[in-house]
Amino acid sequence: MDTEIRDSFGRRVSYLRISVTDRCNLRCRYCMPPGGVVPKRHEEILRYEEIARAVRAVVSCGINRLRLTGGEPLVRPGIPSLVRMLRELPGVEDISLTTNGQFLGRYAGELREAGLSRVNVSLDTLDPERYRDITGGGELAPVLQGLAACRAEGLLPLKVNVVVIRGVNDDQVTDFARWTLEEPYDVRFIEFMPIGDIGLWSEQAVVLESETRAAVETVGPLERAETPATSRGGQAWRLPGARATIAFISPISKPFCAACNRLRLSADGQLRPCLLSDSFVDLRAILRAGGTDADIRRAFVAAAQSKPERHRLGEGAACHPRTPMSAIGG
Repeated sequence: MDTEIRDSFGRRVSYLRISVTDRCNLRCRYCMPPGGVVPKRHEEILRYEEIARAVRAVVSCGINRLRLTGGEPLVRPGIPSLVRMLRELPGVEDISLTTNGQFLGRYAGELREAGLSRVNVSLDTLDPERYRDITGGGELAPVLQGLAACRAEGLLPLKVNVVVIRGVNDDQVTDFARWTLEEPYDVRFIEFMPIGDIGLWSEQAVVLESETRAAVETVGPLERAETPATSRGGQAWRLPGARATIAFISPISKPFCAACNRLRLSADGQLRPCLLSDSFVDLRAILRAGGTDADIRRAFVAAAQSKPERHRLGEGAACHPRTPMSAIGG
C-alpha cells in the first residue's frame, strides 16, 4: 500500500463521502436555504468516470470506504453503474448510500446487484402530514416501501437518520423509539447543525442528546447493544426486546472530531476536509487538466492537511460554514 493519508493531527483518512449531484427532489426545511440553490450546470458536475478515476488513485493509500450522497443521489441517472465501477476497483471494501428513500423501491435490486453494501435513509417523522410539511410536499409511503425493498434485497444494516429539531419533530422521538421494537431499522438521532444559510436554524431549535435520550427512555431503559450503530465508533443502544438499535450522533454536545477519518468530494469536484469548513481543493481542475495519479494523491494529502482539529459550532455565527448542506453532500 502507498503511504497512508493523514492529517496534521495524525488522523488517518480512510473514508470518502462522494456527492454525485447537488439536485434533490425534496425541499427539506433544514437542508435547503429559503430561496433554494442555483443548480450547477451539467458540465460542472464530475462524470462517473472522473469519480472512479479519483478513487482509483487513492484507494492504495487506504481510502477504501465510500459513501454516495447528494443532494439526492438517486435523482442522477445511472447510479447503479457508478456503484459497479467503484466496486470493481481493487481495494474498495465498502460502498454505502445516503438517500431520502423516495426512489429506493425502484433501485434497491439494481443497487445490490451492482455491489452496494448498505443504505442510510433520511427520515425525520413517521407521520405522513408532518413529512409533507418538513420535506416541502414529499410523500412518506414511498420511503417506507423503499426500506422494505432494501430489507428484502439484503441491503443491511438499514439505518434511519433522524435530525431532531425543536418545534418541528422533537415530539416524534418516542415514535421512532417504539418503531425499533417493531421494525429492523436502526435509528440514529442527530443533533441539528447550522450549515449554510438555513433560516430554520437557531440555538433554541437544537435538541441536545441528553433531551433526546430522556425522551427515548420514557419508552423503556436503554441497554448497550453488541454492535456499534455508527461508523464514528459511537455506542449503540437497544430497548428491551427491540428488533433494532438506537444511536445518538451529537456533533454539538459531544463532538467526535478527534476520531474523524473522512474527506468529502462535492458534486462539482471540491475536495473538502470537513463538513463544517468552507475550505476546499479543486480536484475537478486537476482531473480535467490531465493530472496524474500522483497529482490526485497530492490533492487528497493537501485536503487532509487542511482538516481543522475540531469544528467550532457553538462559538458564534462566524464559525458556521456558508455553503449549504445540499451543495456539500450529506
